[in-house]
Amino acid sequence: MAKAHILGFPRIGAQRELKFAVEAFWRGENDLAALQKTGKTLRARHWATQADAGLDVVTVGDFAWYDQVLNTLALLGAVPTRFGFDPKKLTLADYFTLARGNADHFAMEMTKWFDTNYHYLVPEFTADVRFDGGVDWLFEENAEAVAAGHKTKVVLVGPLSLLYLGKIKSGVESKFDLLPKVLAGYQHVLQRLKAAGVEWVQIDEPILALELDQAWRNAFQPTYEALQGDAPKLLLATYFDRVQEHVNLLSSLPIAGVHLDLVRGADQLAAFIKDWPQDRVLSAGVIDGRNIWRADLDATLATLQPLQEKLGDCLWVSASCSLLHVPVDLANEPKLDAEIKTWLAFATQKIDEIATLTKALNGGAAQDAIAQKFKIAALAAASRKTSTRIHNPLVQKRMSELAQISASRQSVFAERIVKQQARFNLPAFPTTNIGSFPQTAEIRQARAQYKRGELGHLDYLNRMRDEIRHVVQKQEEIGIDVFVHGEPERNDMVEYFGEQLWGYAFTANGWVQSYGSRCVKPPFIYGDVYRPEAMTVGWSEFAQSLTAKPMKGMLTGPVTMLQWSFVRDDQPRDQTALQIALALRDEVVDLEKAGIGMIQIDEPAFREGLPLKAADWPHYLDWAVKAFRLSASGVQDDTQIHTHMCYSEFNDILPWIAAMDADVITIETSRSDMELLDGFGEFEYPNDIGPGVYDIHSPRVPKVEEMQRLLRKARGVIPDARLWVNPDCGLKTRGWPETIAALENMVTAARSLREEVVTTN
Repeated sequence: MAKAHILGFPRIGAQRELKFAVEAFWRGENDLAALQKTGKTLRARHWATQADAGLDVVTVGDFAWYDQVLNTLALLGAVPTRFGFDPKKLTLADYFTLARGNADHFAMEMTKWFDTNYHYLVPEFTADVRFDGGVDWLFEENAEAVAAGHKTKVVLVGPLSLLYLGKIKSGVESKFDLLPKVLAGYQHVLQRLKAAGVEWVQIDEPILALELDQAWRNAFQPTYEALQGDAPKLLLATYFDRVQEHVNLLSSLPIAGVHLDLVRGADQLAAFIKDWPQDRVLSAGVIDGRNIWRADLDATLATLQPLQEKLGDCLWVSASCSLLHVPVDLANEPKLDAEIKTWLAFATQKIDEIATLTKALNGGAAQDAIAQKFKIAALAAASRKTSTRIHNPLVQKRMSELAQISASRQSVFAERIVKQQARFNLPAFPTTNIGSFPQTAEIRQARAQYKRGELGHLDYLNRMRDEIRHVVQKQEEIGIDVFVHGEPERNDMVEYFGEQLWGYAFTANGWVQSYGSRCVKPPFIYGDVYRPEAMTVGWSEFAQSLTAKPMKGMLTGPVTMLQWSFVRDDQPRDQTALQIALALRDEVVDLEKAGIGMIQIDEPAFREGLPLKAADWPHYLDWAVKAFRLSASGVQDDTQIHTHMCYSEFNDILPWIAAMDADVITIETSRSDMELLDGFGEFEYPNDIGPGVYDIHSPRVPKVEEMQRLLRKARGVIPDARLWVNPDCGLKTRGWPETIAALENMVTAARSLREEVVTTN
């Protein structure tokens, strides 16, 4: 009999209950007991969802108060020692301090989880880091599930992935030097789980989808030989790409099973099934854990049936990866267009698809309820293929003429920058903000009232304009050189634009965790993308009328609009990206016509979209660069194009970032202590650059001296004439008092730097 399970479930709650409980705890409005009650309620609900659908086991260990990697470090006792916390006595308040920092310590570094928009906290490895045990939360959660009558499967981030994803900070020559301590920590955890009666532990090793060097490949055999002793059965899970190059390794490891992503790596199945050990579980990830389209159950069942004939009881059916990356439940979307809704499946529906497929494999296909589900899925697939909503003749015509549209600026950067400097006359080390300013409860309420029809258009317009006036006034008082309008009218940097483009659709409660308590509600692209009218010109034009300082127009770039949406899978992604680029190009040209001389086209997801395999990079980078350049190249030389990137490792794609040819790029660098900037210096990045000097994801206000130190480090890498000063990212999630204090310190640091240069010269 085939078995059904999932690798993980969204932890935030269908109504973002975890977000609100955590943030209330941070503000001191809820105590620890209230927070823990929310967590316990959510876990119980999510386990019941899995059990009620008919999964054979419920997954424990996918819940985290902030991040699963940080949870693993807390479990092992391997938290950064610079904070001074005793791992065995770590409190939830301590845990959140690791993630958010405090007055004395900057937060742990954060970066993207492979090629997703989820951010994990980067392990810090020093000579004194411990792996001898920490919090007992995982064991307590497993006991909760067992007490509720569930059969559990516990999930852990794998030891080699944990090591690989971390960074050496001091006192350690090689990550492999830490492996004995890491293994001892994992052995202790596995022994405790076995003693608690846990039969299966899922160990996630997503680094296997990367192109690992031989040293890391060689580490798997001894690592899993060390772990398989006094331990439950181990299911090693890989995902996000194909791993057929490791077929011999995975077949030989002393483990009880392997999970494969058969959505992103469908072509790897033949390599694995050929000589697969008869006594080893193969977990088939056939339901897409990264996108929201309903599965074609007939086609998926046809893939699974030969597997069952070969594997029998050793076949497990699952999603391609954790369902962390999709919204919780489509049932919370009562207002979604009826036809489009039939095309979708969120986490709860994907669990049902997994259970339905498994029941069909196990002889239930003839049952009326199962047959009906297959019929409904087939009707939905047919509807989506034939719907007239999908294709737009105007877009198709423009795409056919794409070769006639230039994707290059009129002149090279060296010539453009001279004209731009003459136009704007900025001081050395010009200061700016990335985009958004704090969005208060009043702003969010006004937007919500306007959407519900409770606030008239004119009243809404006046409220947003009042906020823009306030933002401009504060920037004048602080002394910033290049302004932004603050984006009070924007709910999300992708959703705002998607709402004004044809081909996009939206949910009311389709929330997905991005990091910590930060959730996003990605739109989804179901058809050809087209801009019917200007999206931002009115706001930018009004903001520019309030000041003589340059006012940046603010747009989200085509790659990020793609990456941070759920994308249609009935045409290549590059074609969708180019459609978006053409729509944005029209907006950029209209902003320039309205007198906006600086236009920022944000691409924080540019690196995120990079395929995990280097062999797949050229195609992606070619169309990603083309899409950005297409969106930006319709303006005159003295119009300055900015872009922004954050929370990614850029060094391996710097030639392509340079090829984007933005006049100014701003990047997140404060959490890495300007480490990310080194690559730009070694590469001799040719255009202007603004490394972030303070972390906007932490509530702490950095001192002037901290920013001065970072800027001096930046001056050692970037020529003075090309160095800008700015925060790491937008300030939407921050409060006004801390924002003003931090920006005042930033301006003071920039001005002091100017004085140093004058004195030196």
